[in-house]
Amino acid sequence: MTYSKKHGGPYNRGSSDAYYRRPFDPHYWNNGTGGNGRINIEEGTPEYEAYRQGYYDQADSGDFKDWGD
Repeated sequence: MTYSKKHGGPYNRGSSDAYYRRPFDPHYWNNGTGGNGRINIEEGTPEYEAYRQGYYDQADSGDFKDWGD
């Protein structure tokens, strides 16, 4: 399945959370990151699946933020 990679959308937020090594926390932003509030996602919805796929696609890539540690 192909997911929208719109900035602030569920797939984008999942991949961003994984990239920055943040915990799995399904959510997205209406109208882009920071726009019109954060929307939490319930399991079993298409948005949850998009977030999950984005999170694990990024995690599986092995590409993470280098914090210079």
